[in-house]
Amino acid sequence: TKVLKERSIFYDLVENTSGSKELTELFGSKDIFDNPKPTDLLQHLILLTTEIDTNDIVLDFFAGAGSTGNAVLRQNLLDGGNRKFVCVQLDEKTKEGSKAKLAGFNTISEVSIKRLQLAIEFLIKDYEEYSFYESEISEIDLGFKVLKLSDSNFKQWTQIKGKDKKALEEQMKLFVDPIAENATIENMVYELLLKSGKDLNSKTERKEGFYSINGVELILLLEEANQKIIDDILDEKPQKVIALDKLFEGNDQLKTNASLQMKDAGIEFKTI
Repeated sequence: TKVLKERSIFYDLVENTSGSKELTELFGSKDIFDNPKPTDLLQHLILLTTEIDTNDIVLDFFAGAGSTGNAVLRQNLLDGGNRKFVCVQLDEKTKEGSKAKLAGFNTISEVSIKRLQLAIEFLIKDYEEYSFYESEISEIDLGFKVLKLSDSNFKQWTQIKGKDKKALEEQMKLFVDPIAENATIENMVYELLLKSGKDLNSKTERKEGFYSINGVELILLLEEANQKIIDDILDEKPQKVIALDKLFEGNDQLKTNASLQMKDAGIEFKTI
């Protein structure tokens, strides 16, 4: 009986230093990140595990230099797949005196983000120069979102102990405007879509005076309220509308009319 030698599926697949060479080519500088994973190796793994369903999600809990995201983008461009990636990186600081620190990267995640930006530019240039890609670049999503944990954009209610009437009055005054001091419109959009049970990868679109989430699933009214904007929202026929209550300050009639019009149209209407 002939005994076959066992061989790894990774045998002679890539050079150990190919990941570092890739980063040097992208950043134009050596040693930005220690021992980055080779993109070719990751592409091989991605192809093995997602060949049947190229709409899969690839998850990397240790994003590091962003190699996994780079590999997903390249493999999609090679075979026309629609894989998505989620790369998670703790807010880890770069080492003092390191090449990354000297290059202006204060955290590992900043390296990951910059690498993906450079990789996308490289893929576009590479696509234009060579003809071995099976897909049309216009059909491939070469974008990515950067999200991080942060404090809420809305003021948090503080439980008042005892029956301190003055403290309660001051607390109520804070909630005339529930928006936190450092809040931004973009951050509020993502916080509200999450609290509404929507996916972070939901399609968000800024329209004239409001934001639509996944088309007509949800509309957010966060900056201004007037009858024209209300009419435009009604024309969209959304399932639900969330508006900031402070936008109707001094105009109770507009708020009442908006609520009644939404109800008549079968639209769930909520103010916060």
